[in-house]
Amino acid sequence: MSMGNDSILDAYLYETNGLLEQLDSIVLAAEQADAFSNDDINTIFRIMHTVKGSSAMMEFNSLMTIAHRAEDLFAILREQSISIVPESLRPELFDLLFQTIDFFRQEIEHIQNGEALTDNIDTLLEKINSFIAQIQGTAPAAAEEPSGGSEPAAADAPEGFPYGLQVFFDEGCGMENLRAFMLVTSIHDICPEEDFTFEPADVEHDPATSALVAQSGFTMRFRNRTDRDNAVHSVTGMGSVRTYQTMDPVETPAAPAPQPAPAAEQPASAPAQPETPAAQQPAPAPAAAAAPAPQSKATPVKTENHHKESLISVSLSKLDQLAAVVGEIVITESMVTASPDLKGLKLDAFTKSARQLRKLTDELQDVAMSLRMVPVSATFQKMNRIVRDMCKKLDKQAHLTLIGEDTEVDKTIVDSIGDPIMHIVRNSMDHGIEENVEDRIAAGKDPVGEIVLSARHTGSEVIIEIRDDGQGVNDDAVLAKAIRQGLAFEGVEYSHKDILAFLLAPGFSTNSEVTEFSGRGVGMDVVKKNVEDIGGSVSITSEQGKGMTTTLKIPLTMAIMDGMEVSVGSSIFTIPIHNIRQSFRISQKDLISDASDGELFKCMGEFYPVVRMRDLYQIEDGRVNVEEGILIWLEAGELSYCLFVDELLGEQQVVVKPLPSYLNSFNIKRSGIAGCTILGDGNISLILDVNNLYQGQ
Repeated sequence: MSMGNDSILDAYLYETNGLLEQLDSIVLAAEQADAFSNDDINTIFRIMHTVKGSSAMMEFNSLMTIAHRAEDLFAILREQSISIVPESLRPELFDLLFQTIDFFRQEIEHIQNGEALTDNIDTLLEKINSFIAQIQGTAPAAAEEPSGGSEPAAADAPEGFPYGLQVFFDEGCGMENLRAFMLVTSIHDICPEEDFTFEPADVEHDPATSALVAQSGFTMRFRNRTDRDNAVHSVTGMGSVRTYQTMDPVETPAAPAPQPAPAAEQPASAPAQPETPAAQQPAPAPAAAAAPAPQSKATPVKTENHHKESLISVSLSKLDQLAAVVGEIVITESMVTASPDLKGLKLDAFTKSARQLRKLTDELQDVAMSLRMVPVSATFQKMNRIVRDMCKKLDKQAHLTLIGEDTEVDKTIVDSIGDPIMHIVRNSMDHGIEENVEDRIAAGKDPVGEIVLSARHTGSEVIIEIRDDGQGVNDDAVLAKAIRQGLAFEGVEYSHKDILAFLLAPGFSTNSEVTEFSGRGVGMDVVKKNVEDIGGSVSITSEQGKGMTTTLKIPLTMAIMDGMEVSVGSSIFTIPIHNIRQSFRISQKDLISDASDGELFKCMGEFYPVVRMRDLYQIEDGRVNVEEGILIWLEAGELSYCLFVDELLGEQQVVVKPLPSYLNSFNIKRSGIAGCTILGDGNISLILDVNNLYQGQ
């Protein structure tokens, strides 16, 4: 099959990834309950059936083969219930399903990376065949029968299925068998598979049926009228459908006249007529001609007022393009309303129109940003599997608690935080939760450890916390390791906060040896860097014997932000609003000099270092006298300090523009510059990175 059609491949990957996430959740919940419900079994069967059919049509044979045998397994469970699997074999069943899910994900990753699929699937296939043989007490070959029996034979289809629905696709649309199978899959969700049949029966894996479907249409038959009528909604909600035709028991074979298709399509209705059950009572020809049209008519889909699907999938690149256009509109609107040509003019009508334009651009911007917002639930749910696998491999007892998984964040940011969260959860399991249950009981804890993964909104950012109730950080052990690695020095007194900071140092680890999951600290510097790359921050708190908490503060979106414009001399900078705690007018006597000639400002009983923007960036015309400028108290994660600037120009919603890539060689981000924005007068303002600004001085 040609892979030139990227849209079909994208649809396949999107659908399959969604099905695998659903499958993972079902199996995890079933493992905890130690049983599958009937709904679980039916859902897994349909998932495997869908993956099998779509993979076959995409010619991904390894995926198709494994999905086919897994479908056979659940066909047996559907027919004979989960009780056929002895309790002693339940763990093996769950492990087998997780191995199957991992295999699917591995193959999907190969497809996404343009790599060859796995040729040797014999080991996993043998495991599935062996398990089927175990529960049936027969040779593996006998397990093939349920799959064949799970679908009604085409010859028997008319018996007991009196309500028909015939679908005709647009001429020349191509891949009619794929479209027909997608229709069957959507009907599975509203009608049990045993209550309807379709012809051609092998449409899911035989591309040769495309010509037959294109010529004669695709016919489905149902046991009852309600299911057939509900199926009409799936037909009308599907693209490339030209017309459809309903067939009821009162129809007679001789009624092709109402078919409004073009002359070339007239024979299309003929194949459906002989399928009418023989038990139907024949009627005289005149009666047939006078039969009401709704009983058998080909209805143009576009004229029907049927329910349409309320959700659609949109390419992220299109959302990126939309955000870019909206950003340009915001910039242009600011340039128009802040034009120097308008200074000194009193234009009441213009001012009123400008306010309305600002209101509309704000609404447009909010809608454009909301389209990119997705819940963190998908990322959070994946951590259940991490905890489950590590409990088995490390022989520990722990469970994961999810809080606030409906919290929404920009799609790009959600994709970026998956790996950091996974690494922190692994560290909590490997190094946080105690090795011995007896130690937890002796400490007055629940024998089963708990890892809490939570998310919540706080204005312009999202707070994600990963908390465990394990043994916490041993300050002495961390400090000793830091001294051995040259990060700390003997004889120097370090605070608890300083010691925790070592955990985020590059290559730091409290594990004596590198393991599959690594110890707390291994790669934590990478976690910190990845979070900072999206404008966030990482902080750690811990109490020995009580547990540890890692907090990620991340922005809701990276495209547009609320900023405070400040000036230093003739230069203008933008500070993210969420980093600003307070601003002060002070005098020189409010500042205290430290031993290294640095300046400190006392606020609320704490001393905060002062950074002068004029000195940091060597701006010649900036103000020196503190009475003439303003002090801004900034905070980013655990970092807190004050910034001295000339004046505040006002709050402004700005569009974040990345700096040219060639500037990366100058390590400009580490100098406290996160990006830039275009102001209303056309000038450029540099956006400050509060976290790196202090470190860059």
